[in-house]
Amino acid sequence: MSGRVLIIEDDTRIANWVKVYFERAGFSAEVTHDGESGLALARNLAPDLIILDLMLPRLDGMELCRILRRESDVPIIMLTAREAYAERVIGLDSGADDYIVKPFDPEEVIARAGAVLRRVKGKVQQVLTRGSITLNETTGVVTVNEEPVTLSQAQTALLSTFMRHPNQVLTRDQLISLTFNDEFDGLDRAIDSQIARLRRQINRNGSQPIQTVYGSGYRFVVEGE
Repeated sequence: MSGRVLIIEDDTRIANWVKVYFERAGFSAEVTHDGESGLALARNLAPDLIILDLMLPRLDGMELCRILRRESDVPIIMLTAREAYAERVIGLDSGADDYIVKPFDPEEVIARAGAVLRRVKGKVQQVLTRGSITLNETTGVVTVNEEPVTLSQAQTALLSTFMRHPNQVLTRDQLISLTFNDEFDGLDRAIDSQIARLRRQINRNGSQPIQTVYGSGYRFVVEGE
């Protein structure tokens, strides 16, 4: 593996520990210890991946994640010491592509990073169009009614799955398997948070293509198909 990783973690020991493992895996890695400097470095370095701690001084990880997601689709893995399910859902809802709960093995971080980057690089070069929604899988650009919308990598991957299976009912397990190749390590309900955020971005002019099928899962409705 290779690429540039930005590690934003206020615990110097953890940050340096993770940095060493990324460098051993063939990455170049930069470290910073607060949210404001992390934002500046993310803008200047254009990293391939960001490892982001939830609890940061000067600008907390949740808000930083939201800012980064508005500005780019760089993959983000969030580190959190909190076990609560709600915190993990909030992290994903802020735009993170994955999360890891502390304490963790740094090799797990490397494995998760590899999985996220494979999802990004393994996309088929194809443009999908369903109704008013277009997804360029090469660039990750999504438009609704010809207007661009900003999605995280995970949400873009979910949209691709829905668009490739129009009018089919997909369970949460099927969505995870089809979208993440079973590499999504969250609770199955965490996928609901990603879908809710995706809906907010693509629902336009009364159109709500992703429907909940109660007791079953979700369906991406496309008229005429």
